[in-house]
Amino acid sequence: MKRFWRLPALLALFTPCLPAHVISMSTGWATVDGNRVEYILRMPKYEMPAGGDPAQALFNNIVFSSGFETGIRTSQECHADPASADYLCAANYRFSAPVRSLGVECEFYRVTVPNHIHMLHAERAGKSDQAILDATFPSATLAFRPPTPAEVLIRQSGAAAFGVWSNPAQLLLLLAVALASRNRRELLVSGFAFLFGESAGTLAILHSGWQPSPRFAEAATALALAYLALEIVVFPESRGRWLLALFFGAFEGMFFALFVFDSGYLPAYVIAGAAIAGSLVLAAAFLCGTVIPPRYHRVPATVAAVALLAIGSTWFVVRLRG
Repeated sequence: MKRFWRLPALLALFTPCLPAHVISMSTGWATVDGNRVEYILRMPKYEMPAGGDPAQALFNNIVFSSGFETGIRTSQECHADPASADYLCAANYRFSAPVRSLGVECEFYRVTVPNHIHMLHAERAGKSDQAILDATFPSATLAFRPPTPAEVLIRQSGAAAFGVWSNPAQLLLLLAVALASRNRRELLVSGFAFLFGESAGTLAILHSGWQPSPRFAEAATALALAYLALEIVVFPESRGRWLLALFFGAFEGMFFALFVFDSGYLPAYVIAGAAIAGSLVLAAAFLCGTVIPPRYHRVPATVAAVALLAIGSTWFVVRLRG
């Protein structure tokens, strides 16, 4: 039976992303008190900018504003938190008038990694708001009003979808699932199994109360990628790969469980956004895979699987060694 999907050339689009951390997130809290804003940042140690003054590098890449006025930073400091593997940073900002709505522009991705996500929680006079800031949406305005149900759905599911598209591990695993599928039916079944496993894994971790470390989640994902690639190379005609897709999808659930833990978003909206984004990636794989004539499938398939095996193995060793 001829293999349905063979697109090794697409691997070149994602391998440059591997030096970045797959799960790159930081969390901030902004408290508005009249014309003053207190900002606290929690950043994993391995995400801190290298060289020079890391606090200065971070605070130079986040700006708060109110109306047409940019807040003046009056103090700043960073120190390692001995109770965790994080750095805690704090800064105070002053405006000439009381802050009604708070604008923020965050470009931490410039001094950390390109796929870095900053989750900002803000509070003013007992009212809260939040924003997710990344390379695609680096700015936001916090109005401190309850969002409508539609805004909550769009914001939370959209953030999860971006997490899929900016996550090289998710993309490479989806490509591996597509590569392992020999026909349209296998792609459909394996794709559904992967997304179901991802959703079930997310819910299971959330209900267990276990919060895996980003390093562990990355190492597990890299190992899953390497094993699936090895399966393709060594056992090209094996059956039941949808079970592997189901199992390895659960590994990706760790990323979205961490995402829910840090953001406080509704799991249902996060899972829905991730599933839609994953389905679009698989649909793109389906469309691209039909371009290559079946008689040219085998050699590119082997090359792609070997490349995935090398990427996954190297990635696992690097993350395992810190």
